[in-house]
Amino acid sequence: MKIAFLDEYSLGDMDLTPIKELGEYVGYDRTSKEQVLEHCKGAEVVICNKTVLRAETLRALPDLRFVAIAATGMNNVDLDTAAELGIGVKNVAGYSTYSVAEATINFALSLFKNTKYFDDYFKNGAYAATDDIFHFGRPVRQLRGSKWGVIGMGAIGREVARLATAFGCEVAYTSTSGAVRKEEYPQMALEELLGWADIISIHCPLTPATKGLIGEKELAMMKPTSVIINVARGGIIDESALAKALNDKVIAGAGLDVFSREPLHSSPLYDLSDKYSLVASPHTAWAADVARKVLIERIAENIKEYINSK
Repeated sequence: MKIAFLDEYSLGDMDLTPIKELGEYVGYDRTSKEQVLEHCKGAEVVICNKTVLRAETLRALPDLRFVAIAATGMNNVDLDTAAELGIGVKNVAGYSTYSVAEATINFALSLFKNTKYFDDYFKNGAYAATDDIFHFGRPVRQLRGSKWGVIGMGAIGREVARLATAFGCEVAYTSTSGAVRKEEYPQMALEELLGWADIISIHCPLTPATKGLIGEKELAMMKPTSVIINVARGGIIDESALAKALNDKVIAGAGLDVFSREPLHSSPLYDLSDKYSLVASPHTAWAADVARKVLIERIAENIKEYINSK
């Protein structure tokens, strides 16, 4: 059985032995849209993270019987066509819950403590050039006593709420699906949550209902001292509106791990009047080494389940 992994780079330098030992393995660092058919040719199992498998591609691969998605999101595969052709598709959920939750806390701490500014102040020689022991160039705040609003109380949102509570924050949430569940935290409407919170963190999926959920109007509802963190999907926040809100000091800061286009080649976020108002990372909140190890193990389990079902 031939197994083809189309975008190995997406897992970094991790050991892929649990997958490789399951069949005749061939791995590609990256696969462009022009290379998809060539790289999938003859493969019974295809593994992909973000490489797109469109309907016409699936129809042109008679040997393909199973797609193992190396991620939670499945929007890169035409699921309707796969079902029509009898091609199994399975993703991996829950492998990065703790990694993403910790990254969320890290964003909050970085913004509240102004870590990037003070690190630059030390490294650029400004501290060495002064006689002052202390420097108060930017505010230093503490999480304890802050109000933390969670948008999307799924597994990640719940873990963020637990960690925020451990830091002494008061937590409330809003449900983007409209579901009313019994949680240990109070539920608020989005507009109420935005005006109440000192920290807003986003953990909901990108759907037609959440696309552009946070725009100019919603940002204006937030406190001028508040920060917003998005580790979910980039399209949930209007980036132009966010850049304007940061430049106009409508809010104090933002932490972003996801963007409307990835990589983000051009954006007003690159030209902020105060560069320290934004802390950003290139979609790595999920990517702790332990999380990637679990992901690889779960991919292997999914392929084993397919093999056993034949």
